[in-house]
Amino acid sequence: MAVESDLAPPLSSPAPGPGALSDRLTSVLRHDLPASIVVFLVALPLSLGIALASGAPVAAGLIAAVIGGIVAGTLGGSVLQVSGPAAGLTVVVAESIDKFGWGVTGFIVVAAGVLQIVFGLSRVARAALAVAPVVVHAMLAGIGVTIALQQIHVLLGGASHSSAWNNLVELPGQLISLHGGDALVGAVVIAVMLGWRYTPEKIRVVPGPLVAVFIGTLLSMVLPTRVERIVLDGSLFDAVGLPQIPDGGWSSVAIMVLTIALIASVESLLSAVAVDKMHTGRRTNFDRELIGQGSANVLSGLLGGLPVTGVIVRSATNVQAGARSRASAIMHGVWVLLFSVALVGVVQQIPKAALAGLLIVIGIQLVKLAHIKLARRTGDLLVYAATILGVVFLNLLEGVMIGLALAFGLLLWRVVRVAITAKQIPQSQRWLVTIDGSCTFLALPKLSAELAKVPEGADVTVEMTVDFLDHAAFEAIEEWVRQQEHGGGSVEFVEIGTVRMADALAGPPARGFGRAVWDEILGPWRREDEHPNPLAAGVAAFHRSHAHVVRPHLDGLADRQDPDSFFLTCSDSRIVPNVITNSGPGDLFTVRNVGNLVPEAGDASVEAALVFALEELNVRSVVVCGHSSCGAMKALYSGADTGPGIEPWLAHAHPSLDRFRAGHPVAEAARAAGYGEVDQLSMVNVALQLETLHRHPAVRRAVLERGVRVSGLFFDIANARVIEVTVDGLARIGDADQAAVPALV
Repeated sequence: MAVESDLAPPLSSPAPGPGALSDRLTSVLRHDLPASIVVFLVALPLSLGIALASGAPVAAGLIAAVIGGIVAGTLGGSVLQVSGPAAGLTVVVAESIDKFGWGVTGFIVVAAGVLQIVFGLSRVARAALAVAPVVVHAMLAGIGVTIALQQIHVLLGGASHSSAWNNLVELPGQLISLHGGDALVGAVVIAVMLGWRYTPEKIRVVPGPLVAVFIGTLLSMVLPTRVERIVLDGSLFDAVGLPQIPDGGWSSVAIMVLTIALIASVESLLSAVAVDKMHTGRRTNFDRELIGQGSANVLSGLLGGLPVTGVIVRSATNVQAGARSRASAIMHGVWVLLFSVALVGVVQQIPKAALAGLLIVIGIQLVKLAHIKLARRTGDLLVYAATILGVVFLNLLEGVMIGLALAFGLLLWRVVRVAITAKQIPQSQRWLVTIDGSCTFLALPKLSAELAKVPEGADVTVEMTVDFLDHAAFEAIEEWVRQQEHGGGSVEFVEIGTVRMADALAGPPARGFGRAVWDEILGPWRREDEHPNPLAAGVAAFHRSHAHVVRPHLDGLADRQDPDSFFLTCSDSRIVPNVITNSGPGDLFTVRNVGNLVPEAGDASVEAALVFALEELNVRSVVVCGHSSCGAMKALYSGADTGPGIEPWLAHAHPSLDRFRAGHPVAEAARAAGYGEVDQLSMVNVALQLETLHRHPAVRRAVLERGVRVSGLFFDIANARVIEVTVDGLARIGDADQAAVPALV
């Protein structure tokens, strides 16, 4: 669902014309107005229940819902996110009220809002997303468990206790002394909430929480027993009150401010990320979102409301109801305000047990089986369990900190883990030590234990596939090398990874990244190095880092070769056959000449190699590979004088030029794909060499008797892409139908 408009466009946007304003108004009336009513119906009972669960005045939840909808909806960076009091802060707010009182809690909410605005202005909003998802999931689950333990007492006709442990310990006694009317109302609400998903789709248009609370309220009116109801002291305006400045304990207040600011910010940002995944319109501006949330919290705290966050339940409802702009969130806040002022008597008819049943279901739904399964699959179950236990039995901040500490420790263990082995090479006196991973001081116990296995004086190959090497590990290896050589042995280093022993003392240790290995292997010699003999330097680098890897593959080819393909390509230095075919030693029997030509007469070199490959080596395929920006084809196309050394050779390519000028189908396909005329000629040249090969007696015999495949390739150097060339067209590699490709570039 796309977002077509935003009621708060950037100030630099041009003024919309009359037609645009009319379209926007139509969209608001058609989409946002109905969505705002649906969101209002969901938000109303949730706001009341969250206030009740927090131990705050009931009106505080309504004030937060109004301000969250209007202020955060107007100033926030998410077009479709809906803000208000959230279950995620229930435990923290309850703790704040219990410790500081309601008045000081209002001050804390204001200060947390100011801190959120600072976060937004500092442009650090995305840093709040750098929290392990397993910790966030476990935090929400812990909050859900805490809410359920609190509200089960209210549902049974009692009052919640100050801690989850007390709620758990006192539960058996509460069950014995339950109040039947409250328990029945709460049970009915839970049954309606759980069963609402199974009702027909047309009925589910009405929000389940609203239906559950409405049925629970009606039931409470006909029951013969007394049911405890919500108490509102006057209208919403009567509940408005300024916060109280603390008279001491500022360190505890500061911790609570930081806790509320961080949790509200993370919950709002995660909710915004989730909402972005639900629609295809404008993405969230995270810094602006924090400024909007902070502004809403400042005003909510000043007026006596609960903390405000982006709420995924309301936001998802908003998207699903068809909202197109922030007008829906704003209007939902207006509807909450009108209802709270004009229909206070209706609110006071709602039983506390009905809201308790609603919150129990919401709390249970915060514990998601999918998250537990994911944590188990990813090895994070310990982090998940520790975070939940910390949130439930300590407090939310300590639980989250425990989870983050465990997650960081687990991450550190996984990232710096190194595999070290030392073993004697079979049928040899030589030993092989392999070090794979991040070699740090944490690996010293394992490193010393493995190195101790190597006999003194033995010859050793140390294979290092290391991406990080700190000074402690370097010194341990160096000291072992000195001892080994002092005892008469030798140590040869094979450095396959990105980090080199020779660079370990050149500066602070730094992680080498895998791309550097491929750049070193595949890239050309660096001209800026100005090495006096780059070829010798390359051989030395090969011996140091790659020879050890290639050696096992070459061992089996020492006395024989069994290539798969005869590969004829141009002498151009930019073509590396084994790289573009992802092949290794012994796979290709390669022949190179200027222009990748197959002369029908007058050249014994290609003829000898082709016959030897087919009849002695029994290759399974014959390949001709041309390339873009070919110098031979440029000279052929321009007709330039190439001199007596080249001109006779290029005469073998004149048929290719004639067929190109005659409109060869390969040239037409290449032109349609956007290639220039020289590259078109190169592709036609490949097609002509294929025709020549098909006429060759040895090739025809191999095709008939052994099913040898003859194919052509074209390497686009600039794009590093290989295209198949047939005798009459082009095809993407792997295309089953080998259809012509009109848009290859």
